[in-house]
Amino acid sequence: METVAAIKHIFNEIHYEMVHKVAEGGMGVVYEAFQRGAGNFKKVVAVKLIREEYSAIEEFQKNFIGEARLVADLIHTNIVQTYHLGQVGGQYFMVMEYVRGVNLEQLLERHRALRRNMPIDIAAFIVSRIARGLTYAHQKRDSEGRLLGIVHRDIGPKNVLIAYEGDVKLTDFGIAKALDLMYNEEGKVIAGKDEYLSPEQASYAVTDARADLFPLGIVLTELLLGRNIFRSTDRAQSRRNILSMPIPQFSTLRPDIDPKLEAIIQKAFQRDRDQRYQSAYEVLNDLEMYLYSDRYGPTNEKLGVYLKEIMGHNEPIAATLSSRPPTTIS
Repeated sequence: METVAAIKHIFNEIHYEMVHKVAEGGMGVVYEAFQRGAGNFKKVVAVKLIREEYSAIEEFQKNFIGEARLVADLIHTNIVQTYHLGQVGGQYFMVMEYVRGVNLEQLLERHRALRRNMPIDIAAFIVSRIARGLTYAHQKRDSEGRLLGIVHRDIGPKNVLIAYEGDVKLTDFGIAKALDLMYNEEGKVIAGKDEYLSPEQASYAVTDARADLFPLGIVLTELLLGRNIFRSTDRAQSRRNILSMPIPQFSTLRPDIDPKLEAIIQKAFQRDRDQRYQSAYEVLNDLEMYLYSDRYGPTNEKLGVYLKEIMGHNEPIAATLSSRPPTTIS
């Protein structure tokens, strides 16, 4: 990997001023940067830079370029927007929306440190916004009207950003499956993190959009309980838990989970995908009915106030980079 000074010099030549590193993973680095233009134009962006050694590997090139192509037209308030894909000094980079805030993993860690439960309505609201972004992505069609068949396949706390203003944004479509953009062959690899898989992913089955809804339930229950009930120190055991561990009644683990929310969780956790929610829109609808049918529920602004209360005002930008490769059949 080039030195920081060398990277700054290279990017200055193409009108990007690198400010500082905000995240680093096995495959690359994310920087906060200024995009400069005529008339003292300056815009804060995030630059996701793939490491030089991976830029030379065709599989990583395909996945990185495929992610950029896929998300270029995903323009939605609950999805991190991508502005540009480029190559400089032998390395590919992606210019993305800069989100000043935290990711859900950081928010969970903060609650654990404070020994504090996340309010139920805040947890349900966050997951409803993820479901809203997924509804858009799952229904996205190309210019010829063909359904793209997007499946994110990596829903988890690290890939959900929350801006300090309260906007919830899904990111990292790096292993997403879509029409004409499928580089990880299902049946031979498991794309995603072991403790956030759907049963069909954990069993190497071919996935559809419903595979994103089981991990949506995992995220919701982790926000409510402060832990992922399927996680084990052994990755294979995490997958086995997802496939066969008895699903608890969550109201016995947190008594203020009411029957309406319990029913939503249990439906999301149906291992038979024909019995599960059939679309992200159904999850979104049920969560919004739960939140707003009989009361004035949470908003982006309320979430923003809560986030600042919990995290303070000086936390670093949330940013993610996939660092774990897909699991392969040995």
